[in-house]
Amino acid sequence: MQKKWLGLSLSLMLAAGIAGCGGSNNGSSSAATEAPGGSTAAPSADTGGNTPKGEPVQLKYWTDDRHDQEYIKELINNFNETNGENIQVELTVMSENYAQSVDIAFSSNQAPDLLRLKSGNISEFVKKGYLAPIDDYLTDDMKTKFGSLELDNVNRFDGKLYSLANTGLTLRLVYNKDLFAKAGIQNPPASLQEMVDSARKITEAGKSEGVYGFALNFKSPKSAFDRSIREILSLSGYQGLGFDLKTGKFDFAPYSQVIEYFKQMHEDGSILPGAATLDIDPLRAQFAAGKIGMYLSFSTEPGVYKDQFPTEINWAGSLAPTLDGQIKGTSEIVSAGTWLGISAKSANQEAAWKFMQYMYGDDILKTYHEKGFGIAVVPGIVEQAQNPDIAGMEGFLVGEHDSLWPATPAVTPEGATYADAFFKYMLSGGDAKAITEDLNIRYNAALDKAVEKGEVTVTPDPDFDPSKPQGE
Repeated sequence: MQKKWLGLSLSLMLAAGIAGCGGSNNGSSSAATEAPGGSTAAPSADTGGNTPKGEPVQLKYWTDDRHDQEYIKELINNFNETNGENIQVELTVMSENYAQSVDIAFSSNQAPDLLRLKSGNISEFVKKGYLAPIDDYLTDDMKTKFGSLELDNVNRFDGKLYSLANTGLTLRLVYNKDLFAKAGIQNPPASLQEMVDSARKITEAGKSEGVYGFALNFKSPKSAFDRSIREILSLSGYQGLGFDLKTGKFDFAPYSQVIEYFKQMHEDGSILPGAATLDIDPLRAQFAAGKIGMYLSFSTEPGVYKDQFPTEINWAGSLAPTLDGQIKGTSEIVSAGTWLGISAKSANQEAAWKFMQYMYGDDILKTYHEKGFGIAVVPGIVEQAQNPDIAGMEGFLVGEHDSLWPATPAVTPEGATYADAFFKYMLSGGDAKAITEDLNIRYNAALDKAVEKGEVTVTPDPDFDPSKPQGE
């Protein structure tokens, strides 16, 4: 199914042109180690344009991915030991506020040499001048290997290429089968009302043991909603980030419908206490310990429970519930098209490219897929890679209800974001209709300004079919 999907999707992507989650200075060349603040770093020296002969070229690589950090550490350690050109890479894994940290680093001339790029940040990074084009570095073999995945407004902007594809992510409901059975629930919820009811039953059955029916990483409301409501809406037939593809305008009315069910779970006491300060890794630790009935997240989770939070609980992934239990759209495959990029401020861009070229090698991409860190989208990798042999991964593999969606225009409204506004309503109540109308006004005003400035292009599609978002 996966290979069949890929061949179809790549041709559709080409046709549609779519768009889319500090080190020390001791001069050592030792492998990556744990750094203060939860980051991972190798000892480094200041980078500079005139590195004396014999001294290593030090590169800094920043990422906000934590699910794959052990594998990435291994790769960096191997590169540092074997590249033969005295290049040493330092890895820093951000816990939160990745985009803001990148902004601060560039404004203070402390930018890393390499960056993890995703559909949610690459457009802004290009717009701010953070990234260097990589067109001139590509070999003929790489052009053949990645050529079908070079897409405008995904990894190519104004005719310049900034990143190459690796994997995409599916989104699913992650649930504890034992807790469901204990609460007398036979199947994962198909509708949001069933999700609310299931969360309440699981909490009632397990609260005395610290078990709750539902959780999300609400320390970052946008991260929480973008891994949950986004998928609920796309399966329900709506674009998942509040944009109406038919009208070419923002409309948060469907979004507000989903929020009502989340609000109900909060009022029922079905959500793990302390959710407002809960980050994703502490959530995963609680789920691995059997304390959470369900949450929604990416296809990275099986790898997490294999390596980062090993667990013996009986868990699985299933399609997200929909507004009314009926599937009227498709589950969106996200973050396909980008992976690594080079800083425009790096004094060692050629060395950065050598590391980037190493990371895009067949064996690394193949193993990345087979370890379950993401679902391969590069045609040559898909053909040779095996499905990951990881507990729980079968629920995340691409199937008949998965597809790529057109992107939402990236705009910055004045005032609170949709995630912050709706999360506040979820916790404290208020006038949902007024909140929704206010969001529509502010987001569409920001959209109009972006269009006027030529920053985004919007083309309404009155005939858009959510069951075939790429015109299959």
